[in-house]
Amino acid sequence: MIVNAKRSAYRKRRAWIAVAWATTALVSSCTVGPDFERPAAPAVKGYTSEPLAEGTAATNIAGGEAQHFVKNMDIPGQWWSVFKSPQLNALIERALKDNPDLQAAQASLRVAQENVKAQEGFYFPSVTAGYTAERQKIPPSIAGSNPLPSGAPIFTLHTAQLAVSYAPDVLGLNQRTVESLQAQADVQRFELAAAHLTLTSNVVAAAVQEASLRAQIQATQEMIQINGRMLELLRNQLAKGSVSRLEVAAQEAQLSQMAATLPPLQKQLALSRDLLTALAGQFPSEEISEKFTLADLHLPKELPLSLPSKLVEQRPDIRAAEEQLHAASADVGVAVANRLPQFTIAATAGGTGTSFQHLLNPADAFWNLLGGVTQPIFDGGTLLHRERGAQAAYDTAAAQYRSTVVGAFQNVADALRALQYDAQTLNAAVAAKNAAGITLDLTKRQLQSGSANYLAVLNAEQTYQQAVISLVQARANRYADTAALFQALGGGWWNRPDMLTNKNPKQSASE
Repeated sequence: MIVNAKRSAYRKRRAWIAVAWATTALVSSCTVGPDFERPAAPAVKGYTSEPLAEGTAATNIAGGEAQHFVKNMDIPGQWWSVFKSPQLNALIERALKDNPDLQAAQASLRVAQENVKAQEGFYFPSVTAGYTAERQKIPPSIAGSNPLPSGAPIFTLHTAQLAVSYAPDVLGLNQRTVESLQAQADVQRFELAAAHLTLTSNVVAAAVQEASLRAQIQATQEMIQINGRMLELLRNQLAKGSVSRLEVAAQEAQLSQMAATLPPLQKQLALSRDLLTALAGQFPSEEISEKFTLADLHLPKELPLSLPSKLVEQRPDIRAAEEQLHAASADVGVAVANRLPQFTIAATAGGTGTSFQHLLNPADAFWNLLGGVTQPIFDGGTLLHRERGAQAAYDTAAAQYRSTVVGAFQNVADALRALQYDAQTLNAAVAAKNAAGITLDLTKRQLQSGSANYLAVLNAEQTYQQAVISLVQARANRYADTAALFQALGGGWWNRPDMLTNKNPKQSASE
């Protein structure tokens, strides 16, 4: 109901503006400057040079499910819900509410919208009312020849007047100015959508990173325990004379080296927690309660694959760049109009007298009507060069728009390739971990039976530790790159109710 009321008020305001435009059109011959045309979507059919596979490989472990690309699949406004993590959902909603960077983007949008409304006010006449009271003394020589009604040389003169001024937008100067400001407001709206997307993506990425670090820490701690038990076994064998002191020392070094890998992981986990806390708009001392593990995250089996022609509609950075181009186009029209004649109409009416009663007396009324036109004749080339500068700014915005589009397509291609290779990497990591585990187990048995030396055990332990860590990282990469794909495709901001309420109703109807 609130949204409908806001839209109704907006439509009424737009109706009044339309009346003003129609009035201006009666005296206008043309609107100067170029009419903006949206850039056409890139004439490409895909994101990669080679045909894209329909899905990824599968591995028989948690997080190893095959993922399938669904063409033109819509993206939910709360895209992070595909990971099916209640803790992640709760943290992101809190971040969307309390993150100061997002609040700043929302305020910037309000500023831009108010600037548009302020400029639209110039479509209407300006009406001002004034009243002055002036106490005067007339010299006796003058007062004698000009007797006053009060008969005294000292009197109070009351003046009230109503002034109306209007600048008809004959050549479209104000129209182009409003168009530029509206485009800048749309830039802020799309930058707000980009801020939403960046914030939610950063939270998901940090949560996946935390889950990965927790798994790596757990794997490292398990390896430390295994090496600790191996050291105890070797010390017992040393006491029996079965192994040398050199072999025990080698195991002690191996255990120390492995233990040394734990603090850096714990440090990264602490930094990751600080990042998540800051993203939620809280201080580090107010650490969030949510904790994330890979087991708590669900890997979606279906992934969206938007058509290239749709990507330019969905990516908020592309839409912001487009509106920057739109604003630059309107600024060219403003610069052109500033070199042409400007028209003004003004009227004043009121009354004056030595008492309030005289203000309403027709005999003491006054009025004037003024019409004017101003044409720049010589300004040292200032306006000409401003027009050329506006055209150069338009060329800059056009190049930046193309750069943004190319970068967006690169982001999607990178995410698609990463997802395919992530699945293959995970498959290989599982095989490597299984093989390393078997090798380590057999080598330990051979050591206990005396058929293998301790150097073989050390090599097997190192290989197994690296295989476990690589497996954890491979699992985490699948979650991280899944989130990266949703971000690259625009994050479904157009399906968020809070974004739609900030949308220009006229533009919303046309999209």
